[in-house]
Parts: sequence; structure tokens; C-alpha cells
Amino acid sequence: MKNTTLFLPGFHLATLRRTPRSASQKLAEELERIRHHTISQLGECFAGFIPKQLLHPEKSGKLSRRRLFSKENIFWGFFSQVLDAESGCAEVVRKFQAFAASRSWPLPSSSTSAYCQARQKVEQSELKSILVHTTKQLTQQHSAKDNLESRRVIVVDGTGVSMPDTQSNQKQWPQQKQQKPGCGFPQARICACFDLRSGGILSYQVGNRKQQELPLLRQQWGTFKAGDIFLGDKGFCSFYDVHKFTIRHVDSVITLARRKPFTASNADKILGEDDLLIHWPKPRWNKILSYSKEEWLALPEKITLRQIKVNVDEPGFRVKTFYIITTLIDSVKYSAKQITELYYQRWDVELFFRDIKTTMGMDILRCKSPDMVQKELLMHFIVYNCIRLLMFKAAKQKGISPRNISFKASVQALRQWEPLLKPEMKLSERNRLIDLLYDCISTSEIHQRPGRIEPRCIKRRPKNFQLLSKPRHEMIEIFHRSRYSAKQA
Repeated sequence: MKNTTLFLPGFHLATLRRTPRSASQKLAEELERIRHHTISQLGECFAGFIPKQLLHPEKSGKLSRRRLFSKENIFWGFFSQVLDAESGCAEVVRKFQAFAASRSWPLPSSSTSAYCQARQKVEQSELKSILVHTTKQLTQQHSAKDNLESRRVIVVDGTGVSMPDTQSNQKQWPQQKQQKPGCGFPQARICACFDLRSGGILSYQVGNRKQQELPLLRQQWGTFKAGDIFLGDKGFCSFYDVHKFTIRHVDSVITLARRKPFTASNADKILGEDDLLIHWPKPRWNKILSYSKEEWLALPEKITLRQIKVNVDEPGFRVKTFYIITTLIDSVKYSAKQITELYYQRWDVELFFRDIKTTMGMDILRCKSPDMVQKELLMHFIVYNCIRLLMFKAAKQKGISPRNISFKASVQALRQWEPLLKPEMKLSERNRLIDLLYDCISTSEIHQRPGRIEPRCIKRRPKNFQLLSKPRHEMIEIFHRSRYSAKQA
């Protein structure tokens, strides 16, 4: 029935109510209500990187209600806490208070208890799904051509982190034996796989300080796909692992260790100057090997490899000669110079870890339980991948390599842009600000200076504080710092 009332055009005469809303109108109003209840200024930047369905409230149980400490708000609060290496839980609570004040809501308590309890309810599986999503976006940029420039190179290395000295952390990741109880910190070892082209992290495994990197790498074999290239240092030089990668159609480029180099006289074929085609015999069985005897029996008697001798003439390198071992045995398609230049790029993985540990503050973790330590690691890697994706988009717009953009400058730009990206902002204005953010990031190029020598030395001297040699409640401090050495003598 057509409504002919001039004074009440929005009412439906049959029911004397407003015209019934469609399903799309209800959905749009609900999304608008949600946008006004979230602190996710960062979500405006990473709308295409973080799947929103993973941040929706649960249907029932934990984090199922739309409150100030909702799942989405907790995630972005944790995200901003990791993005700013100096930010703690108290600063995130202040952010929630400022958000509530801007909406004229009652201010939440200044205690960090509610935020920390809500953060514990976020499942590790959900954070892992978000990390996998960012990883897939980083790996979509590779072509399928069969040459060294277009094949995906996965560089692997390990590093260590420490965390608060709690009983549960010590049980999971014990400190070194020579340290007295109460005087050290739990230490964990991380082995991670990075995409050499984009710098993004693809996978990782955490172990204690005693575990070697090779067993942790074997837990990540699923990261590699046919056609990939595995790039590692001498710590990954293993007959077993090179053979397993070959079965998966993954080529290896590593440095020689624990074996004598071949010479031209005992090589299978001379491919060029300092370039030999060789074979490795199967190692003898030993109980200390990190694989079973059944796996050892299944290994072939020998594998064919390529050995390239590299002479280092540039100053600043610790070695003058080293040997590269690779399964890229086609010297026509893959020249020795190309493989050598590829191995020189292995040092980038040290820079990736520096970005995560130093710039983002992952070197010393803050959480006091193993479960929260795992979540803190996941959040660091999620934030790291999101920044890498921003850098990749910014570099693509300008037509430069993402590896030439400063990671720290990108983090600084994102921190300053965050307050400007408000949820109620119009779409056109938000896109304009994000485009300007890409321009700002792309202008922070790193000048390449190969052969530059920087000694790994510290100029600034530490202050002369006494070292903690006993548990804190038993330690007696010497009050005059200048007399420490004299008193001990």
C-alpha cells in the first residue's frame, strides 16, 4: 500500500511504524556500531592484511561479548604494544581510557589486570592463523620461472631470546647450568625461515638453549615447496638434510663444515675455476646422530653436489676462503658467480633478526608464563610481517626493491600515522592518508655501501654497577661503586 502521508513519510501506514529495514541495512548499522566500539586505528592500515573474521567475537564462551576489552580491541592493543618497543600494559590501558573518554563513556580502571586477563583469553591458534595469512600474502609475489632471480629463496638461521625469571619459564626454557639460581634468565632458541626477497617470516620453531638449529629446521620442512632454494650457513651442513630437501625438489646452498673440501684431483668433474662437481659418501652410523638407524639405512650411498671455492678479497671479513656446497649442479643455468652472490645475501637474515629483536624489542620478552611468551612471539612476528607488507606495497608503488627501504623508518612512520586513521573517517580520506603513508615509507631508502667496515664494538662504557652474584634477597650491595673491585680483592 502506497504511503500518501506528507507529514510522516517514513512511517508505514499498515503498521504505523517505520518502514522495515532490509538485511543489508541491518548489517551496515551493525558494522558501523562495531567501528565506533573499536580502537583499531591500525586496523585501517592493515585492513587487507589481517582477516577481520578472525577478530570477530566468539559465538559463546570467552571473548564472546562486545565489550571495551573485546577480542578485536585486545588484538590491536597488543599489536600497538609490540609496535612500540617501549610500551607496556599500562600504556595500552591508558589508550583504552583515552578511547572511552572520546566516546563520553565511563573510564575503565587504571589497573592492568582486566587487560592482561583478556589478553590471556586470546588463543594461540587464532594468532597462528593470522600469521599464516600474512605469510601467504608475502609469498604471492613470486613468479614460476626457472631461474635464480625468480625462484623463491628461503634463508634460515637461529637466534636466542630471554624472558622474565619465573618458575614456569625456567622449567620450559632453563638458564645455563653455570649460572646460580636467581642470577640468570630463561633463554630460548628460535629457528626461523625468512623469504629473502620480501624479508617476511614464513615459519619458526622455539626450543630451549640446548637444542641445535637443525632439529628445529626439520620441524619446518612443510614451509618449503618444490622449486624453492634453501639458503643457510655452515650450521645446516648435513648429508641427511640436503638429501631430504632434494627429495622435496628443494635445492640447497650452504657452506662446507665438518668435511674436508674436495680438490680437482679427486673431483668427479671440473666445471670451472674453483668450481667442482663432487659426491658426498653417506656418513658412518653413530649413536649421537640426530636421526634413527632406520632413517640412516634409507639414505643413499652418495649424493652428487657442487663445490665452489670463494676467495674473499674485501676487508672486514673474518675468513679469507670458504666453500659453498649446493645442489644447483647445472653450471650453464646457474653460474658460480650467481651462486656466490646469492650466498652473500645470506647476511640479510641477520638484519631481519636485528629488525625484530632490536627495533621491535623482541630480544628481551616481558611475559611471565610460557603460554603468554608464545603469544608474545607470535604477535612480534605478525607485526613484523605487516610492516614488511606495507614496505612491499610502498616499494611497488614507487618501483623500487622493498629490501632498499628502511625498516625502522617504516615503523616510525606507522607510529605517527596511527592517531590520524580514525574509525569514523570517510573512505576517501582514509585512502588519501594511507597513500601518503606509502609515499613516506618509500622515501626512506637505505644507501647500499658494499665493503663498508663497521667493527662490532661498543663505544659507550657501561656504568659501574655491582653484578648480581646471589639471589636478590640474599645479595648485600656495596654502597660505593668506585670500591667494588677493591672490596672484592
